[in-house]
Amino acid sequence: MSEQAVTESAAGTGVERTAVGRVVSDKMQKTVAVSVERLVRHGAYGKYVRRTTKLLAHDESDECREGDVVEIVESRPMSRRKAWRVLRVVSRADAV
Repeated sequence: MSEQAVTESAAGTGVERTAVGRVVSDKMQKTVAVSVERLVRHGAYGKYVRRTTKLLAHDESDECREGDVVEIVESRPMSRRKAWRVLRVVSRADAV
């Protein structure tokens, strides 16, 4: 899931940062932990290295489950670590 895009906001007031990642935890109320992967080129060797970032995102409807692929968008800070919100669920996890 190394898709990270910068898109124009609907109001035209600036740019919104969006990211696509996998939900790794849904144990909180109205909050999910999303793991976003990106590829970074190594400075000395030039090989691409996979880096992951875990972001907390606000899920108002509490519909995301662990394993879902979601698109998140940057928003105002809602708590100390939570400054993203879930925009949409891209794909659902397989039911166990």
